[in-house]
Amino acid sequence: MYKLDATLDDVQNTRFNNIYRDLVKQMSKQTQFTEMEVQSILMVYHKFVLANGPKAKAMTVKQFNHLFSVLFKVYDLQIIERILLLITSDLKKEVDPVAWVKLFSVFMSNKLEERMKFTFQIYNVGNTGSLNREIVTLAVEKFFTGEDEDEVNELRSDMVELLFKKFDVDKDGVISYDDYATVVTAQPMLLEFLGQCFPNVDGMTVIGYCANILSQITFPKADIEE
Repeated sequence: MYKLDATLDDVQNTRFNNIYRDLVKQMSKQTQFTEMEVQSILMVYHKFVLANGPKAKAMTVKQFNHLFSVLFKVYDLQIIERILLLITSDLKKEVDPVAWVKLFSVFMSNKLEERMKFTFQIYNVGNTGSLNREIVTLAVEKFFTGEDEDEVNELRSDMVELLFKKFDVDKDGVISYDDYATVVTAQPMLLEFLGQCFPNVDGMTVIGYCANILSQITFPKADIEE
């Protein structure tokens, strides 16, 4: 690999190449990214690791949460935790580089089905395969706040009823993945109906520049392949 980042000296660049060379080849085969793009994504990851000190080997969960709230503008801590769980399989104190690349593979995907599966897994906090009224109600609670408790509760209740009327296609009392996929395929803007999971267009553009993913710099959120 050549010297990708001019802010790192030769020793640091050599260390980066030695650490990630095999992973770059592996993840370029497992994702839609080229080797150059994987290398650039991992360089951003490496910069987070360096910020933790000379002996650090991984990005911290605190850094991961901060990234979402500051750059991605995703503020729901439960959603961030669910995303971390999906890409790491357990809630560690660190985020490994494989999980990091997996995250951007989903974020940069323009395949609606992949994005739907990812989002539904985030919402399905009980891992039951469907969203019941309790799950939907807890999600909706975050949408309405105010001093008039009765009014807020009424708004929440009305929203839950509206969402079930829209998404419970087979009327069995729960929202299955098939129900969700049917609705979102017809109306992709309803993908994140229970809370934001993906960076907005501005966030995606910043990612594209920072990670040198040139094919994604003008990525339009609404232009998703079905």
